[in-house]
Amino acid sequence: MDKIPVSDNDIVSLDHIAEGLSGLRIAFVNLFAVSLGTGDWTLVDAGTPLSADRIRRWTTSQFGDVAPRSIVLTHGHFDHVGALEDLAEQWNVHVYAHPLELPYVTGQKQYPPPDPAVGGGLMALMSPLYPRGPVDVRDRAQPLPTDHSVPDLPGWRWIHTPGHTEGHVSFFRDSDRTLIVGDAFCTTKAESLAAVATQRPELHGPPAYYTSDWDKARASVEQLSLLRPSCVAPGHGQPMAGTHVADALSELARNFDRVARPHHGKYAA
Repeated sequence: MDKIPVSDNDIVSLDHIAEGLSGLRIAFVNLFAVSLGTGDWTLVDAGTPLSADRIRRWTTSQFGDVAPRSIVLTHGHFDHVGALEDLAEQWNVHVYAHPLELPYVTGQKQYPPPDPAVGGGLMALMSPLYPRGPVDVRDRAQPLPTDHSVPDLPGWRWIHTPGHTEGHVSFFRDSDRTLIVGDAFCTTKAESLAAVATQRPELHGPPAYYTSDWDKARASVEQLSLLRPSCVAPGHGQPMAGTHVADALSELARNFDRVARPHHGKYAA
């Protein structure tokens, strides 16, 4: 696996990624809050296990004691829903996900086993130890609307971007071409502990050890590249904005099989 380099000048702070959009990194994963400018806000993804207190402290610093209008999910892997049950219960809010992802957040279904054979570093080798779920918020979980609108996020739309998981989605705001990626692609090498620690700015495919359909993952990156985003907020890596980001994503899409697809592993073929 290779990489698409991106300039350090394109990195933007998690504290202010785009209008109304901020993020929090917990260990090796990002989650996001979208402010509606009226005091209301929505949480995108829910971090790693045991991170609920950290997330609540962060959201309180951002919004006071106001609960989010809802929690929306890019997908249900453990590092994106680790605090979901605690947060949804405390805040008493709905949780929205793609219909194909709902079994993984309603206690019905585990994800396929990860693939440590993809190589790339310690994060991949450790992947058999990662929880595969499911979490269970069945009393709060709702499917994302079929019209691709995002509840409680006017101006945003969801885009089905499968491959990493079957119900993975990304979120796009057309007005300023801001893209919340989830794990459709990364701006760090998610398989490498060293890369995760240093957060070098470069485009990679989705975390390889947990991606089960590489043809769909490629198609998803191709679809996102056509949006020509001006700002990218990934689940793993640094958020980026600037004139070169869209070109770098197009290059990743064109060279996906060389740059992103593993050369070996149970899902690589």
